[in-house]
Amino acid sequence: QQTPVTLCSDSAGWKMDGWMSTMVQALHLRDSGTISHFLSLQIFGCGAVAQVTTSYDTKGQFLSINLAFAIGITFGVHIAHGISGAHLNPAVSLAFCLIGRFQWSKLPFYVLSQIIGAYLGAATVFAQYYDAIMSYGGGNLTVTGPTATAYIFATYPAAYLTTANGFVDQVVGTGALLLCLMALVDTRNSPAPKGLEPALVGTIVLVIGIAMGSNCGYAINPARDLGPRLFTYTAGWGLDVFTAGNYWCWVPLVAPLVGAILGCIIYLLFIEIHHSRKEDEKQTNERGNTEYDIDLDEWKPNKRNLTTLTGISPINITSITPSLPSADCNVDFTWYPFTML
Repeated sequence: QQTPVTLCSDSAGWKMDGWMSTMVQALHLRDSGTISHFLSLQIFGCGAVAQVTTSYDTKGQFLSINLAFAIGITFGVHIAHGISGAHLNPAVSLAFCLIGRFQWSKLPFYVLSQIIGAYLGAATVFAQYYDAIMSYGGGNLTVTGPTATAYIFATYPAAYLTTANGFVDQVVGTGALLLCLMALVDTRNSPAPKGLEPALVGTIVLVIGIAMGSNCGYAINPARDLGPRLFTYTAGWGLDVFTAGNYWCWVPLVAPLVGAILGCIIYLLFIEIHHSRKEDEKQTNERGNTEYDIDLDEWKPNKRNLTTLTGISPINITSITPSLPSADCNVDFTWYPFTML
């Protein structure tokens, strides 16, 4: 049950409950998501792409871009983990909603904050590298061609890549992301050690970039692509940012959503669903050798008072074999009559 949010401190004591309270809380959490996206994916990640591109690969290479995104994600999770759960990816948020681990009412506000953060981060990188970008492009802001700079901010397909293959690429990449994330937070499997979650999330992004980044830049995050794409449109790159690559812009929006859902389903069906069976079998096998230490104080108000009032002394009962699946289960405890009344 949600705690009412007080909007003012006057005598009327005006408060809001229900969905309005959820909205206020979500808007409050939006700032952490915006800042995290602003820093982790854009300032560091796109900043690395800008440095490598405008320096003609003399001040960095593809690996340095992957490292920048991965380390940026690590610190983004550190920043927002304690407030918003570090939701930086709409695909992850949507998938967690579908499996009941995130509130649907908060999803729109989180997605909005993620897009805003990505937009602002792209704007910051553009301001920081403005002269370098204009020099590299010969004074023009182009989307395609040898001096294209739009890919510094959003993702575009390689010349050989078809739309269908690109869609599969994004589904596989995002599915791998969710498969690994589900394992990190699964307390009944091998969860990440406390405090190491951000570093391990960054490692996941790093390995995806190294293994799956050449086709189309491994967006695996709709907000990471849409926010910067909207910025490049407003900053002067024009409508080409939406039409280039055979209208590529819709692929990094839709495919990661599909991949995230599939990744969750695969983990639930092939890993998590077996946890309960394994635990039941373990409990059944261990029942015959289990010693039950029963604290009678949890059964009755006061055993000394019961003895005084009823005049009934404790009855020691040993070696009782209850009707359990295993007949080897011995219970040794002291029983007070009428304590269940």
